[in-house]
Amino acid sequence: MKDIRFTYSYALESSTLESYKTETQSALRTLVKGTGAGNDFLGWLGLPMDIRKQVAAIRDCADRLRAQCEVIVCVGIGGSYLGAKAVIDALQPAFAWLEGRKPQIVYAGNNISEDYLYELQNLLRKKQFGIICISKSGTTTEPALAFRLLKMQLEEQAGKATAKERIVCITDAKKGALRTLATQEGYDTFVIEDNIGGRFSVLSPVGLLPIACAGLNINALLDGAERMMNCCTSSETDFEDNPALLYAAARNHLYRQGKKIELLVNYHPKLHFVSEWWKQLYGESEGKEHKGIFPASVDFTTDLHSMGQYVQDGERHLFETVISVQEPNEKVVVPSDKDNLDGLNFLAGKRVDEVNKMAELGTRLAHTDGGVPNLLIELPALNEYSIGELIAFFEVGCGVSGYMLGVNPFNQPGVEAYKKNMFALLHKPGYEEATAAIEARINNK
Repeated sequence: MKDIRFTYSYALESSTLESYKTETQSALRTLVKGTGAGNDFLGWLGLPMDIRKQVAAIRDCADRLRAQCEVIVCVGIGGSYLGAKAVIDALQPAFAWLEGRKPQIVYAGNNISEDYLYELQNLLRKKQFGIICISKSGTTTEPALAFRLLKMQLEEQAGKATAKERIVCITDAKKGALRTLATQEGYDTFVIEDNIGGRFSVLSPVGLLPIACAGLNINALLDGAERMMNCCTSSETDFEDNPALLYAAARNHLYRQGKKIELLVNYHPKLHFVSEWWKQLYGESEGKEHKGIFPASVDFTTDLHSMGQYVQDGERHLFETVISVQEPNEKVVVPSDKDNLDGLNFLAGKRVDEVNKMAELGTRLAHTDGGVPNLLIELPALNEYSIGELIAFFEVGCGVSGYMLGVNPFNQPGVEAYKKNMFALLHKPGYEEATAAIEARINNK
């Protein structure tokens, strides 16, 4: 198997990155030895190896759900669904839902849209469906609300006995509302370990069960992740051969040079949700203490027709990290046309991927010429092994980069602020004082 490769544009010199060697290696030692802030959330480092003993059980559960269900609803928010959706979207056929492939994996609990939930419930009334509910506590508003609605619907449509066979909960080992409910109802369960945060959980049952339900090879995914995790965390890997250290060094250097925004760029639409997963991973890990690179993403060439002007000529506060897929899985050749009204006969006989690659290269050259440094991640192909490598690469790079930034990469203290206000506005018991304060503020008292 070919491995992913990290390089950088001529806007960065190798000597510049070399100057960060000691700093990145120190941050890596802090990460691997568990001596830094948030060291009680480092279970993800060993996941590609440690989870192997659960793979058989995960696959058995997935096979049962696949046999019984036309649709499987993955209920979760943030890291509880983004990793699975990123992998599934990257590796399934783009039009699987139109091909009648079963089961289809759909998602709920990642928003509070009444229309979305109504339309989902309406669709499921005509389907044999199952539910994978992912929540450590079972009380996070978005997934808890969706699960309440869908659980009741499933019981009404199929009966409690059948519903019990089609509901699986991934939650805390001992405590929490979802653990209590699963025990009472006799649902199959998998555990979210205490030392694994949500955004680092894709290689745990949180991600692996939905991915297996989609019919993908989770062993190959873990093989790629294990290979890259070992490479990036080993003290035997030289700095210049460690893609995670090079990435952390490059992005921190650019940040210190005033590049405050990182655009993750892809030239393959199947990678859209890989970008969404990456945005949570880096945004939630680094955005603290008024520090951190703002993670954003674009899908090229599509977004070149909307964002390309800004990237080329706008404020010079950003850099790009491009994910380039080296070999497509399929082949399409541009045909010749006798009339050539579209003027494309100069492309006749070329593969569409060659056109895409030249668009990619041309854009990278134009953007670096315009003062936008480009980092490049070369993905050999869209397959389970390469995506596993990509996940591990980004995770290790995130931990190292966060420590270089001087923050705890593994907590998320800021995400509770909106919840407090929301609960107060909804008059949740226990929030009376906050409710009064917010109502006074709204009324300008």
